[in-house]
Amino acid sequence: MTDDLTDDASLPELPVRKWRPAMLWLFAGFAVFAYAFDQLTKLWVTSTMSEGERIPVLPPLLHWYYIRNSGAAFSIGENVTWIFTIVMAGVSVAILFQLRRLGSAWWALSLGLLLGGALGNLTDRLFREPSFAMGHVVDFIQVPNFAIFNIADSAVVSGVVIICLLTLRGVGMDGTRQVASPKKPAKPAPGSSEEIVGE
Repeated sequence: MTDDLTDDASLPELPVRKWRPAMLWLFAGFAVFAYAFDQLTKLWVTSTMSEGERIPVLPPLLHWYYIRNSGAAFSIGENVTWIFTIVMAGVSVAILFQLRRLGSAWWALSLGLLLGGALGNLTDRLFREPSFAMGHVVDFIQVPNFAIFNIADSAVVSGVVIICLLTLRGVGMDGTRQVASPKKPAKPAPGSSEEIVGE
């Protein structure tokens, strides 16, 4: 995916407005894909596996291992599940507020994955047992020496990684790139050898 926008961050908003509808559709597509893929895989796991069951897929690299996670990653914070519910809801709202600036296909991808993943786990927190806003998240992907996770977790992490890369490259959400202004050579101090040579 490439953005058909100039690198000059000083240009007017016209290119962003031109591309915004397409970027919004792209964002929505990635968000719906991440959310639907997450929920369908969780439905498959809960309907075909019993909790604690492990199925080898590509041993020893990959297993399906169904657990119900009441905390965050590594089961941290099991007694404060409601906090994670609030955080995921806040992240989702924050993403929607940023869409007015969206003019980049890569940002559409990253924010779509982030929103779809956040909503996927938020759905578990809200509607799964034991109670509303305190539900367990279904995790089932197991790889060596790592936490057990799900598709929503993968989408969130992928979205955050892409955002970090875009930020490091100076690509703004509107698709423009911050270009560092060339450094001017330092002016020699009065009476220095550099000033004398220049004369």
